[in-house]
Amino acid sequence: MNIELFVNGIQWVFLLYFICLGTCYIALNISSFVSVQRLNIRNEVAGMPPIYTEFMYPVSIIAAAYNEETTICDSVRALLQLKYTEFEIIIVNDGSTDRTMEVLINSFGFERVPEAYRHRIATRPIRGVYLSTEYPNLRLVDKQRGWKADASNAGINVARFPLVCVTDADSLLQRGSLQRLVQPFLDDPTTIAAGGTIRIANGCKVSGGFVEHVELPRSPLALFQVVEYMRGFLFGRLGWSPINALLIISGAFGVFHKESVIAAGGYCRHTVGEDMELVARLHRQARLEQKPYRIVFLPDPICWTEAPVHFKDLRQQRMRWQTGLADVLSMHKQLFFHPNSGTVGWIAFPFYLIFELIGPVIEVLGLCIIATAAWFGWIDYGSLAIFVFLSVSVGTMLSASALLLEESSFRVYRRFTDLLVLMTVALVENLGYRQLTSIWRFVALIKWLSGSESRWDPVRRAGFGADIKTRIDVNKK
Repeated sequence: MNIELFVNGIQWVFLLYFICLGTCYIALNISSFVSVQRLNIRNEVAGMPPIYTEFMYPVSIIAAAYNEETTICDSVRALLQLKYTEFEIIIVNDGSTDRTMEVLINSFGFERVPEAYRHRIATRPIRGVYLSTEYPNLRLVDKQRGWKADASNAGINVARFPLVCVTDADSLLQRGSLQRLVQPFLDDPTTIAAGGTIRIANGCKVSGGFVEHVELPRSPLALFQVVEYMRGFLFGRLGWSPINALLIISGAFGVFHKESVIAAGGYCRHTVGEDMELVARLHRQARLEQKPYRIVFLPDPICWTEAPVHFKDLRQQRMRWQTGLADVLSMHKQLFFHPNSGTVGWIAFPFYLIFELIGPVIEVLGLCIIATAAWFGWIDYGSLAIFVFLSVSVGTMLSASALLLEESSFRVYRRFTDLLVLMTVALVENLGYRQLTSIWRFVALIKWLSGSESRWDPVRRAGFGADIKTRIDVNKK
């Protein structure tokens, strides 16, 4: 009888959890749809001459590279062809052990030059600064291995312009994306950071450093990530932006006010979630000092990246993300319900704690407990079916909402067959894939609580446009 009462109590806890989760997601959905409607109104005048074109802030684009020989040339070519009035590109080679330096020097004619710069953020030693003989706005920084945060900080030290765009060397920016992402800084002088959308490049046709034709990936694992990224950006981040509670700007595509980043101390080198940690620190600094500021997300500037196509790589990535989230919430716990923390400390932080950090634990343990109880006859199989239905329906609702936003506004995937595939994936991902990622996140949280150290592990790359079964070195084309 005691066991049955315990299991019955557990059922009510899980039911309450899913009700709260669904309510929060519905609120984010409404916020996202309102934001998209405003975006559509703005795009109606897109054919008019662009405003502020001659007054755009000059931007320093920083791309950290570690063992990126298969993608680095496409990335640099894409950056060089961006539609923008004035920008510089700083490639930071973070102690690569492959041919990254050799490929860059041979492809873009880099030569070492003496250069003075202010060492305003502490980093690992810089071995040299190189200037391209072919492109005067292209520089290369060679430094000792210090991981992503350290490489980004080195690039910020060398940067000459007031705005810095931090991206990855394994990513491709669309030609007009930078101009669009800088616009909020002109519209509102209190803007200190802006982030764009990350999309999956697997399966797409890439030529000259740009995605020329959008295709869905052949890899089932990459297909799941297409829907996952769509949900995370078009639904999640778009929903948080209007209330100035956005906690994540992807390390693959974000623009920052350089002096604000330096004042905050740059990227933290002691966490694997350095991109989220910097945004949380910018929030914390401005909120507690009661300074006006904006951190925004824009869904239409797009950065394409290559998704992991091996379970080991994906597991490492998701566990790293969960560890980074735990680090950030712990490092900035002062924001929780602080009188001056506003929507960040009173809404965003509790949401991420309950539904993103602890959520995988509730879902995994809940399924195990209720399945075990049904097996031993402590509850009926109908209760188990209700639990599974709630879990699947919430995930399906999120994915369906993201697909609706995508189809009604952006339509990156234009073929009807692509939409059918994505709708199928949105349903199927809740029948194993999402549970698997929840288990990985659960394990990551346990390791974090036990004090296990996490780090950036290199992800295997096939190269843009390469099929999973046919690895192509783009530098040999």
